[in-house]
This record gives sequence, structure tokens and C-alpha cells, in this order.
Amino acid sequence: MTATTLPTRPAPARAPRAAGAAAARARRTRLLHWIAVHSVALAAALFFLLPFVFVFLTSVMSDGQAMSGELWPRTWHWSNYATVFTTPGFLDWWRNSLLYAGLGTLLTVCSTVPVAHALARFRFRGRRVAMILVISTMMLPPQVVVMPMYLVWAQQLHLAGSVWPLIIPMAFGDAYSIFLLRQFLLTIPQEYLESAKVDGCGELRTLLRIVVPMARPGIAAISLFQFFFCWNDYFGPQIYAAQNPAAWTLSYGLESFKSAHNVNWNLTMAATLLVMAPVIVVFFFAQKAFVEGVTLTGVKG
Repeated sequence: MTATTLPTRPAPARAPRAAGAAAARARRTRLLHWIAVHSVALAAALFFLLPFVFVFLTSVMSDGQAMSGELWPRTWHWSNYATVFTTPGFLDWWRNSLLYAGLGTLLTVCSTVPVAHALARFRFRGRRVAMILVISTMMLPPQVVVMPMYLVWAQQLHLAGSVWPLIIPMAFGDAYSIFLLRQFLLTIPQEYLESAKVDGCGELRTLLRIVVPMARPGIAAISLFQFFFCWNDYFGPQIYAAQNPAAWTLSYGLESFKSAHNVNWNLTMAATLLVMAPVIVVFFFAQKAFVEGVTLTGVKG
């Protein structure tokens, strides 16, 4: 008697179904995580963006509607910006701010790059002491030296009533910019500089052909920092240019504009937005280089 074997049924494909369910759960988890993270980011963005929206909406309202509690303009008064621009002295303030910020930034970069390169790469006696002295100047409040500096610029050089006492010192470097750029230059491999010297490049040519192109993110960072500082500076123009309205900058002239139009909040907000606009535009187009430069300055000490 022979035993017969019955054919066995294949086992149900549970493993593929389980794998598919696990993948679906993983996708849902990633989706929920993405929604949670971006919801927080969106809420934070709205928190910082709403004041600018409020300033813009108020700037295009009428005199009667501005600061009345209504958030949306009944009619859009774009002529408020033309009124601000035609205010006596406003274009002069623009010119002075561009001169102060633009030329001051250029002088700072041109004077900072050689000093930062020397402190980062050259080996000389007293290098550490020189770096300590540079850093120590950042700890000195400007109010300590403002009186003797004013006497020098006003009585000896007769430059009071202009922005030149604020621009000329930038040709001698800025301590914070020197420190920041030195930290960035330390991240450049020494092999590149040695290869340039083997090819016959001197120190100046190595600086211009090798160091400066590789240090563009760091230079962009210090340029933006300096531009923002000069554009927003209120203390310096108040000290040196207060007695000459033709030499006022936007940051100082805006205070006078607000005092003259203290009941016209729509014009005040329009002027405020025009003062902020260049800084916002510059940062929008240069934010990638700015963030990269600030990130890489702390890689090596």
C-alpha cells in the first residue's frame, strides 16, 4: 500500500503586504513631520513678516484711515511715496546714506582684507599681541572716544557738518571685520598659497589671485555687516552732521520727518518703508553668500 501526498497550497504573501504597510506608515510619518516642521516655520515667518505688512498697508492709506483701527486700505494712495520723495531734503538724505554706506563699505573691505590675511598667514613676532589689540578695540564703547574724536574732526580738520568724519576712519580697518575675515581665511588650505609661491607669485599677487577669490563668502559677510551698520547708523550722524541738514542721512533725517509729520502716519510709514527697502533688497540677493560666510568663519580658530 503506497501513501499518496496531497499538493500543498502556497503560503499567503504576508511579507510583501507587511512591507507595504510599513512603507505606508513611514510615508505618513514623514508627511506629518514635514507638516509639523513647516507649520512652525510658517508661523515664525508670519510673526516676523506681519510688522512689515502692517507698515506697507498703513503707508498706502489716507490720512483719515491711517491708525484708525482698520487694517485694509479703503483706497490705495500710492501718491504717499511721491509725497515723501518730494519732501525737501529727502533726496539729499538718500545721497548721503548711499555715500556713507557705499564708500564706507568699500574702504572697510579694502583695508580689512590685507590686515586679516597678515594676521591669518604671516608668522611674525607679536602677531598674537596684535590680534589681542585688535579684539580689545571692540570692547571700547564709542561713547568713550566720541568727545576727543569730535574735537579733532571739528577743530583741527574742520569737517564737522558732514559725513566724512564717519567715512574716513573706515580706511584704517574695522576690528570686527578683521576678526571675522581672519577666522574665514584660516579655513583656506595652506597648500594653495604654497603652490602659488612655487609658481612665482609674490605676496600681493597671491592675495589678489588666490586668497580674495576663495574668500568671497567671508568678504560678502563683512561687506553686508558694514553696509547695514552704516545704513542704520544714527549715533554717528547725530554727532557730526546734526548742525547741517544737508548732510543728514536717512536714519537721522527720518526722526526729523516723523516729527514734522507726527499726525500723518501714512507718510511716516511710507518714509520708513523707503528707508528699509535698500537693506531688504541687498540682503535678499546676497543672503546665500552672507550665510555661507558667517557659517564658515567659526570653523577654525
